[in-house]
Amino acid sequence: MPGAGLALAATALGLAVALAALVGVGEGRAQAGRAPVPASGASGETAGGGQATQREITEREATEREGTEREATWAAIRPDLFPGKAIAEAADGLVTLSAPGRAEDAAIVPITIALALPADDPRSFRSVTLVVDENPAPMAGRFTFGPGQRDFTLSLRVRVNSYSFVRAVAETSDGALHMTKAFVKAAGGCSAPATKDTAESITHLGDMRFRSFAGSGQAEAQVQIRHPNFSGLQMDEATRGYTPAWFVREVEVRQGDRLLFAMEGGISVSEDPTFRFSYRASAEPVAVRAEDTENKVFSKTFPGGGT
Repeated sequence: MPGAGLALAATALGLAVALAALVGVGEGRAQAGRAPVPASGASGETAGGGQATQREITEREATEREGTEREATWAAIRPDLFPGKAIAEAADGLVTLSAPGRAEDAAIVPITIALALPADDPRSFRSVTLVVDENPAPMAGRFTFGPGQRDFTLSLRVRVNSYSFVRAVAETSDGALHMTKAFVKAAGGCSAPATKDTAESITHLGDMRFRSFAGSGQAEAQVQIRHPNFSGLQMDEATRGYTPAWFVREVEVRQGDRLLFAMEGGISVSEDPTFRFSYRASAEPVAVRAEDTENKVFSKTFPGGGT
């Protein structure tokens, strides 16, 4: 199964990647408090529209040079993720990816993907794949949608193990692939220790929460699944060995009979997987199902429109 393959890949690469990550983790977490920035910006200007300083321009140019060098990773992994498929740069507004230029915490990097088709475009979206190029298992998640999905917004938190491009590759109903990307400076996310006690995590394993934001005028909802989502690269402080990979590999969210989204995930999704997504409140119940790499299945149904 896809999840099992990801787990084996993470375990095999664990020692080498973890040691490299531990060297760089301080740098990845050194600069806190910076707000997320969009995937691209106007040359010579700051995000707020003001004139950039020479230092900002120099930093941006250095980032662009480093990003160019790291495109080699994408060239190596692309054939495995999208065999035989042509991938085009996404047209303006079709696929938007928001990520921090420098992450506050490499273990919980916030990512937002927004998909939207023009009104005169007859197609719909089949899926979107989130890729973190430099992670041991680059495919963070592949999200598929029910029929007729023309616009969708999804936010989640991921681990970033090294300075890396993060990519969103959307597939439309005609089979075409559309990509956008952002460069994220972060290090050590896959080897960072869990923030919660393991015993506590196991006690609450599979607990789910659902919240609709319809009451505040937002057509969105959020689902959280309690799970440690071990990457296989985290060190157990007691044994000084590596904690085996154990993560949520499948998630399915339905509103009534309609599929909102299904995820095939890997080690890059942060602990306690949390998804905020497009949702139009109704009386139909919301059913959530998840399965992890130990074949444990968790499911819960929530009243429509509520918490």
